[in-house]
Amino acid sequence: MENISFTYPLWYLLLCGLAGLVVALLLYYRSAITASRPLLWGMAALRFLGYTLLAVLLLAPLLRFLQTDRQEPIIVLAQDVSESVGLETDTTAYRAEWAALREALARDHRVVHYTFGSTVREEDELSFSDKQTNLDAVLSEIADLYGNQNLGAVVLATDGIYNQGPNPAYRDLPLRAPVYTVGLGDTTRRRDLYINRVFHNRIAYLEDKFVIQVDLSARNAAGERTALTVSRVGEAGTSVLHTESLTIDGPDFFTTREVVLDADRAGVQRYRIAVSTIGQEVTTANNQRDIFVDVLDGRQSILLLAAAPHPDLGALRQALVSGRNNEVEIAYGNKFDGRLSDYDLVVLHHLPSAVQRVSRQLEELRAGNIPTLFITGPDLPAPLVNAAQELLQLSGGGAQVQGNEVTARLAPGFSAFTLSEELRQALPTYPPLSAPFGEFRVGPGANPVLLQRIGRVDTEYPLLVVGESRGRRTGVLAASGLWQWRLYDYLEYGNHARFDELVSQLAQFLTVQEDKRRFRVSVAENIFDENEPVILDGELYNTSYELVNDPEARVVITGPEDREYNYTFTRTANAYALNAGTLPVGNYRYRATAAHNGEELVSEGRFSVQAVEVERYALEADHGLLRQLSERYGGSLLFPGQLAALADFLAQSEAVKPVLYQTVTTRSVLNVKWIFFLLFGLFVAEWGLRRWSGGY
Repeated sequence: MENISFTYPLWYLLLCGLAGLVVALLLYYRSAITASRPLLWGMAALRFLGYTLLAVLLLAPLLRFLQTDRQEPIIVLAQDVSESVGLETDTTAYRAEWAALREALARDHRVVHYTFGSTVREEDELSFSDKQTNLDAVLSEIADLYGNQNLGAVVLATDGIYNQGPNPAYRDLPLRAPVYTVGLGDTTRRRDLYINRVFHNRIAYLEDKFVIQVDLSARNAAGERTALTVSRVGEAGTSVLHTESLTIDGPDFFTTREVVLDADRAGVQRYRIAVSTIGQEVTTANNQRDIFVDVLDGRQSILLLAAAPHPDLGALRQALVSGRNNEVEIAYGNKFDGRLSDYDLVVLHHLPSAVQRVSRQLEELRAGNIPTLFITGPDLPAPLVNAAQELLQLSGGGAQVQGNEVTARLAPGFSAFTLSEELRQALPTYPPLSAPFGEFRVGPGANPVLLQRIGRVDTEYPLLVVGESRGRRTGVLAASGLWQWRLYDYLEYGNHARFDELVSQLAQFLTVQEDKRRFRVSVAENIFDENEPVILDGELYNTSYELVNDPEARVVITGPEDREYNYTFTRTANAYALNAGTLPVGNYRYRATAAHNGEELVSEGRFSVQAVEVERYALEADHGLLRQLSERYGGSLLFPGQLAALADFLAQSEAVKPVLYQTVTTRSVLNVKWIFFLLFGLFVAEWGLRRWSGGY
């Protein structure tokens, strides 16, 4: 439907007609053309129409018309392809019935097909192999993509078992269409003993203990006995670490058992939790579960080497051992005859001094590049302290000079390591320390952590600096009396958390070893799930330690039974990346190689792939959840064998109908092409007749 509107009053059309008439009369009234009267009237009429139409166009008329669009209804089919469905469903017959439903609906409607489990994807294959199920994800995907379209119906086929995401029954999704659920699986409560859940730390530290919490469940097995065992699975075989007997005391049995294990081997360890079968179980696949624990050898050996007994030593030791993997030893000056190379960090308290120069120990620290923390005192000789390190140079001081009482303030812009806001606020309130009297100068490579406040004056003199001195990480605390800080921390806050944090962060910064390798390959994580891809990243540095990726980089991944997987890295902007895909369960090691300027560089490491078997542990279908979903969104619960009737029902449903959208469109008549050709035709016709009759 079309109509024309004007931006000017309609009586302006009379003026347009009058203008056309005047132009026609001026030319043809008393015309000198020798032509018949009908021909003159015809030419005058053509001129009148042409100029009238031209005048009307000057009024900018608008053409308005109604456009109708038809949107066909969309029916979304979503099929659960997780393992639990495949284990409890006759998949051969069901695949044929599902395909027939799709074909019947596609005749009259637009059909969109999803499969879901661990992820949601648009595909046709029904593999029933996904390791996890997320019902909320597929419903959210449908609501996001089709919630504002002509969604006719959603057909959700699943067993109602989900082990990822929230419960979809408690989500308010913008679905304006009925949801028809197809109940798959078996709701029968059958005899079964299974490991419900296992809670454990993914990381433990060598020579520590860690706890595994096992939740066991059993149905219809009252009076039966079983044995719970925990074993380590390694390349040399399986060794039993723990075993205990259990009696199932009811038809709905549940118990929690905690097993304490020793982390006595470094690396990723595989543990198997299993319960013995009780006979006539619906499945025994859920009677065992494998877990992986990454045991880190993160112990730090720290030596507190002092000139004499001092309260600072006890405060430092207590703060350092609060980190569970620190081994702290206290020794004194020239009496120490051990090897400093056995320690990850050496703290020199009031050393070197005039009496104990510890020249041998200082030389050993330099030769072994052992991280060192110097804690000075007010009476230490400045020349000896300056000669031992380069981060902080002191002029003045000595036994005959009285020191300063200084408090601490955080150095502006410090970022070498992170300090909590509680510690930042507490530092200025701590009691004063005893610092040497004199001038302080920060050396090259030093990063001030704390500055001195003398009385009420904020100075730029450093109190604590860290950095690299002579090839090793070094720290210098230019004062003593730390024991007062620890006592004040407890007095003011009821614990030592802030002081312990400062000492631990300082020790961690000093003991971190910089990676000097020119070719480095790392995995995104040490333990992967079997359904997630294994990702490796690589970096190659030239002799100037600049990132390059010109050479080709390869990697060989060796898995269980020494099976090898060969890959070539993909080059990124200036590094390497590899997506090795999913790998079978087990422990793996990799060896990556790259050649640069004739030199072969190698990087090695390990990772593990753990099983994801949650779909095998709960096989009892939850059709109650499906019924709840259908009732909430105006659908119904169906079962295999009723899908053909669903296709007929949807074909007759009033909810599954096309939607017509009408849009009013306005555009200028000047944009209509036939108007131009009409004007052109009128003027050409008049001109042709005038030429034929002998006029111009």
